[in-house]
Amino acid sequence: MRVRMGSLSLNTITWRTSLPSAKTLKNTPKPFSIINLSRLILSKASSTSAANDPEPISHRRTSNYSGVKLQETVDVKSEKLRLDSWVSSRISGISRARVQSSIRSGLVSVNGRIINKVSHMVRGGDKVNCTITELQPLRAEPEDIPLDIVYEDDHLLVVNKPAHMVVHPAPGSTSGTLVNGILHHCSLPMLSLSSEEVLSEAEDASDDEFTAFTRDPDYNSGTSPGSSEASVRPGIVHRLDKGTSGLLVVAKDEHSHAHLAEQFKKRTIKRVYVSLTSGVPSLVSGCVDIPVGRDPNNRIRMAAIPGSTKSGKARNAASRYRVIEVLADNGSALVEWRLETGRTHQIRVHAKYLGVPLLGDELYGGTKGMALSLLQPRTPPSFQENLQRLIYRLERPSLHALSLGFVHPHTLENMHFTQMPPADFAEILSQLRDIRTEKVNQRA
Repeated sequence: MRVRMGSLSLNTITWRTSLPSAKTLKNTPKPFSIINLSRLILSKASSTSAANDPEPISHRRTSNYSGVKLQETVDVKSEKLRLDSWVSSRISGISRARVQSSIRSGLVSVNGRIINKVSHMVRGGDKVNCTITELQPLRAEPEDIPLDIVYEDDHLLVVNKPAHMVVHPAPGSTSGTLVNGILHHCSLPMLSLSSEEVLSEAEDASDDEFTAFTRDPDYNSGTSPGSSEASVRPGIVHRLDKGTSGLLVVAKDEHSHAHLAEQFKKRTIKRVYVSLTSGVPSLVSGCVDIPVGRDPNNRIRMAAIPGSTKSGKARNAASRYRVIEVLADNGSALVEWRLETGRTHQIRVHAKYLGVPLLGDELYGGTKGMALSLLQPRTPPSFQENLQRLIYRLERPSLHALSLGFVHPHTLENMHFTQMPPADFAEILSQLRDIRTEKVNQRA
């Protein structure tokens, strides 16, 4: 077995400390009010009547929405709504950015008049005609970006991704990504991404967090058609959110990519994350087995949706967690997560479901204000100023991909890598420990 450890210590935490038996939280109502989102239709963001309003166009009819047509009359009971919001609500699963692009391209009319203003207000009785525009390919240029390469051989590399780095190009973020850096590191030519590959982090609704930049036989970027180098693509097999730091594996050849992707599909890849939470879970360990789907009220956010997944609004999601340390006199906790599935934002969503959003996760309720309201009453006066400074400097969810294990695609050797959290995470953890810390096994 090949093992690589990071250099930063978390004060000799024993990651495998035994804990009380895990309890599965399966579709259990939480003490705070959670709307039964499974009863909501994505299109109801417009507050239209459920009785007579037609069903929104299903995303299952198309792979990328290109050419999808909408001809519909706004429900007479509707209040005034922005045009982009209303169209987005009528085509299930489409992003508002995609709708806005179609509006600006002159492909949307209201009552027979072309509208190119995305904020145009529609009213009940308006007749809307919309055609979704084609997606334009993105091009990723090689960029000399410093990469923290934890391991590399002829077939793959393992990268320690810093927080705030996007994994792959997307509309509005075509440079400075991990893919741009890998193209340069591996001396590969410019990469052209097809429409299916350019979904941004917020719009990724894939079955898992693994994604595939597959071999493109038509791409040659000026080299001879028979050149194998022409069709080499950086094999981003899985990804991390922009704000998440930690370990990623990247395939260098088609066989490695397919082999690693299959391991992700079979859920044999071993991934361990650590986080700092706002508050402490009521149970020291457990499994949150709650489906995750797109939040119908905010397309850049996912939501825990208790109930059946048959409607297609959510997918099964399971996260095992255990509290390693209770910090700051019960104001926070160091929590380990092991994923059984890999849905978009899964840990962040399940942490919110438990009532303990990740520290610094503004999107899911772990705001600076919430953190300070929990921590300041528990913090001695001598620590107040430094704690406040650290909290206000935190610009991302406190989540780190700590370890990664997989079978090497060529040698079949068991590979395992560990990389301790970066300085921003470690500094806050140290401060919270200074206030007061309690190992979980001392509470059992």
